[in-house]
Amino acid sequence: MSGSSGIDVKKKGAIGILTGGGDVPGLNPAIRAVTFRALREGYTVIGFRRGWAGLVDMVRDKDHDNSDNFRVLTEDLVNRAGRTGGTFLHSSRTNPSRVSKASVPEHLKPQFSAEKNDLTPEVIKNLEWLGVEHLIPIGGDDTLSYGVRLAREGFKVVAIPKTMDNDVPGTDYCIGFSTCVTRTIALTNSLRTSAGSHERFMVLEVFGRYAGFSAILPTMAGCAHRCVIPEHKFNMERLTELLVSDRRNNPSRYSIVLVSEGAMFEGGEMVFARDAADAFGHKKLGGIGDLVSEQLRELSPKYNNGKTIDVINQKLGYMVRCGDPDAIDSIVPMAFGNLALDLILGGIHGRLVVLKNGRYDNVPIEMVTSTKKLVNVKEHYSTDRLRPQYKSFEMKPLFIMTSEMG
Repeated sequence: MSGSSGIDVKKKGAIGILTGGGDVPGLNPAIRAVTFRALREGYTVIGFRRGWAGLVDMVRDKDHDNSDNFRVLTEDLVNRAGRTGGTFLHSSRTNPSRVSKASVPEHLKPQFSAEKNDLTPEVIKNLEWLGVEHLIPIGGDDTLSYGVRLAREGFKVVAIPKTMDNDVPGTDYCIGFSTCVTRTIALTNSLRTSAGSHERFMVLEVFGRYAGFSAILPTMAGCAHRCVIPEHKFNMERLTELLVSDRRNNPSRYSIVLVSEGAMFEGGEMVFARDAADAFGHKKLGGIGDLVSEQLRELSPKYNNGKTIDVINQKLGYMVRCGDPDAIDSIVPMAFGNLALDLILGGIHGRLVVLKNGRYDNVPIEMVTSTKKLVNVKEHYSTDRLRPQYKSFEMKPLFIMTSEMG
């Protein structure tokens, strides 16, 4: 059948898919999994470009060139992309329920002129115009929070969790996390040669706005001596004392600390790279690693017989989220994509596909906005030693500290 959009929609209708927020390895394998299965089940698959932005910017006119907003997906297209990192559909942090006056598309400006505009009615009309009956957003809690909004409006949504911070509630695992941890360990181990050659402290800032999983797991795996995470405000004197001791006890005379971008000094707040906030109200973090490095250098003589210890300061940043997915971020997205299709074929929607205690499952999509997923400090982090702690691994999930089961 053909909708008013001019797209030849197959008998079963169309499934939409999009990726929002930060890029991670594993997004393209998820798109591939959804598309392969959906096409074979008789659906048309439409990929929206730039996350929710593609659905906001669309013009409902079949003669208008909307190629910058969506494309019909084929097996050949997704198969070539499915082995690679990033997202070939591109991404954005657009929030259709809070579009600034300046960001409202030209063709909608006469209708929407407030400082913040809710374009949800237009998003739903655009989905209907294309014949999309089911939507699969892939993203973190920001991207998926708008999926929750659409589900509440009655649209059929099945969500897939993605974030290298691994902080989407309701699931032990989010796409991108394993590759992030793998890259962090590898890069830290590579940088050791410089730290050891110069007998320095090494401060590595890693992503992690509210949750410290991407710092605590690599530290547990042995790539760093200490880590500071958003869930616990740390004492700089204590960190310096520990790192001086670690360096002294290391035959190669260096010590390493992983610093989550959202980590905070005692009595301090988060450090922002700039004041401007995105559409979900988040300012860009960055700079805590620089401040830790400066203070380590200043405080080091106090614990090192009056001698200053120099610092290698490196922000790992996008190095841990670029490139090809590792094995887990190739397999889990495939499973998540097929889980989403299982739900759609069963007439079930308003769900988030998840991994819980080593088993694939699904939970209500409202889980995304109903709680926060953070490191259990009491259970898994020593606030005195500023490093992971663990008593027993029996019956723990694959990544030990990422379950909300306690």
